[in-house]
This record gives sequence, C-alpha cells and structure tokens, in this order.
Amino acid sequence: MRKIGLSEIEDIALGASLLGAGGGGDPYIGKLVAMGAVKERGPVTLLDPEEIPDDALVVPIAMMGAPTILGEKGVGGKEYEVLYNMISQYYGKKIFAFMPIEAGGVNSMLPIAAAARLGLPMVDADGMGRAFPELQMVTFTMAGISATPMALVDEKGNSVIFNTITNQWTEELARSVTMSCGGSVSVSLYCVEGAILKQHAVKGIVTRSQKLGEAIRRVKEGTDLTPEERFLEFSEGYRLFKGKIADVLRETNGAFNLGRILIEGIGSDRGKRAEVVFQNENLSASVDGVILATVPDLICLVDTETFIPVTTDALKYGKRVLAVGLKCFDAWRSEAGLKLVGPRYFGIDTDYVPLEDRIGGNADV
Repeated sequence: MRKIGLSEIEDIALGASLLGAGGGGDPYIGKLVAMGAVKERGPVTLLDPEEIPDDALVVPIAMMGAPTILGEKGVGGKEYEVLYNMISQYYGKKIFAFMPIEAGGVNSMLPIAAAARLGLPMVDADGMGRAFPELQMVTFTMAGISATPMALVDEKGNSVIFNTITNQWTEELARSVTMSCGGSVSVSLYCVEGAILKQHAVKGIVTRSQKLGEAIRRVKEGTDLTPEERFLEFSEGYRLFKGKIADVLRETNGAFNLGRILIEGIGSDRGKRAEVVFQNENLSASVDGVILATVPDLICLVDTETFIPVTTDALKYGKRVLAVGLKCFDAWRSEAGLKLVGPRYFGIDTDYVPLEDRIGGNADV
C-alpha cells in the first residue's frame, strides 16, 4: 500500500505512454484529468493485488474509442460516478477498488481520477501489460472470464449495460454504440473479484510505469552510457531503427486511429527506410521490407533527444524518432494469446516470431 500524488502521476503517465506502444491516448490529457482529481480530493491509495480480499469487487475504468477524438472531447467528472452506480447496482455490492484495464497515457490515468473522486483505492495491476485496440484483448479473455456486465457512458449522460454471449460480441456492440456517441466513451468491464484478479491480471503495471517514467525523466543524468544506451538498458528495449518521419498516413475509422508511418533513416540507419503500421497501437515494424517486430511485442516510438514516447495521434512529418521493441507479457506468446492478438489477427501476413529472435536473426518467417 502506498499513495499516488502529483509527482507519481507525472512519472506513471510518462512510463505508461511507453507501454502503450503508441496507443492509450495522449498522456498530457490523461495527466491533467488525474491531477485535477487529486488536487481536489487528495492522493489515491495504490494496493498490491495480494492486499485485495478474495471476494472484493474490483472494477476497471477506461476510455473506449479513438484517442484523437478523446483529445477533442475530453472527459467530464460525472462519468465515474455513473459507472460506479451502474456496476454496484448490478452486482448488489459496493465496489472495493478501481484498476486500469491497460497501460497507456489516458487509460492509466482515468482509474486514478475515478479513485480520487470517489474515495476508493486503486490496484497495481491491469489486463494487458501494455495497450491493445479491442476490448476482448485482455488476459481475462484467455481465462474464459466474460467482459460483461459492461457499463458504458458518454459525456452527455447516455448510458447502457451490455450482457453478451462472447467478449468478441462485446467489442462489436460496444464499438457501434461508441460510434453513435461521437467516437469516445467511458467504460467499465471485466469486473472481477480479488481471487480472480490475483490469478489472471498483469501485476505491478502501475509501479513499472512509474519506474519507467522516472528513468525517462532522468535519462541524461550522470552515467558513462549515452542517453540512448541508458534508455535501452532500463527499458530492456531492442533498438529497431532511428530516423525522420517522412510520411504519416492516418484515418479515423470505426472508432480506431488507423494508418502507417514511413521513416527515413538517420545516423547508422541512413539510406534505409522503415514502416510502422498501427491500429491505435503500433502493430508491426519493418526496415527495407524485413519485419523486425510485430504484436504482441511492443513497438514504441520515442523522441531521439528526450526519449519521451510519441503516440500515434501525435505523429507528424519531420519528427525524429527512435523505434524500440519491448517484450510483451509472457502469456501473450501462448497459443491462446496469439489467437487473440497475434499479427495474423490484424491482417499482417506473418507468423509471430519473438522480438529477440527477429532482432538476433533467428527468424524463419
């Protein structure tokens, strides 16, 4: 148990935006939402999953939709209370704590804001260990846990509870409602008891985000390593490519940010060209037509000078970026995990090969 205040929020937002792999929304917007709530209501208590009673109800809070739309619409202060009331009335019991469903600049912050405003603790765990674009893409789905009852509310006050036959149906139906509500909404889903949380969640994600954020903030402080070497060391990242963004092809379709980025190499990568494909999150990275990384491993773009992560909605011509690969949570490399979030699910014509094997030249596809 420990407290999350303003300084912790700064680092969590920064680190979570790296783990968001390009998605999860603008960390600046998320940070403002969380900080505003903490300034008004005080710090939030962060609990280790082992501190949660087995029968306690833990509820994720998140936004659904295109991050670019969220940046324009923003998040009000009443959505959290509506979600709380909908879920607690459905179960007939009080919510014990909130949790993030994924890591990302916004979705790591909304549970902090909700916890502060409603006086509840937050759990140091999520359902991904990174960010993914669709609702069914969580560790709980692999465990056979239903996404529903799922509560959804928009900033105007429209709300609905879903009960669906599969988590894929939850994604289909909720995505349609999200589009009708303007492209972004607030949701609660995968509401679980403490015993299930301890067994199937990705633990320690908030703490990891905070440590990464602090390390990024201090990346240029006293060391014999270059800032780039230090960044790769503490992030346990694999260098993929460094270059200048030559073109960004982006569209908002079906409440997703879709597109690809073309990057012209600089420095040791001069003369080469890289391409990164994304659907909210970065899905694949290739250099001169050779794939170097795919989902479920994380593909992250960071500024070459500050090493601050660059989200897909902030990409622009001329920006210099370093593309880095991070290993995903081990469960995503299982057969069940790859069925949910492997490259072929997203239409990428390759089998999954672990990032470290591709970089090491051991890939056979």
